[in-house]
Amino acid sequence: MAMSQERLAEVRFLTVAEVASIMRVSKMTVYRMVHGGELPAVRVGRSFRVPEDEVQKYLRESYMGTA
Repeated sequence: MAMSQERLAEVRFLTVAEVASIMRVSKMTVYRMVHGGELPAVRVGRSFRVPEDEVQKYLRESYMGTA
């Protein structure tokens, strides 16, 4: 799925460490999620960047309410 140039310019990318902090998991867990296809990411050199909106989407879809 290709993004338009305007849409891509608006994307805020997070580092693996930032994603781990937001999700309160280890960096290794984030790497596993990226490599497993659960969380989309862009490779920049030797590191990964994750779109912030994808992190929010993942958290919304994974949220389980308590009764």
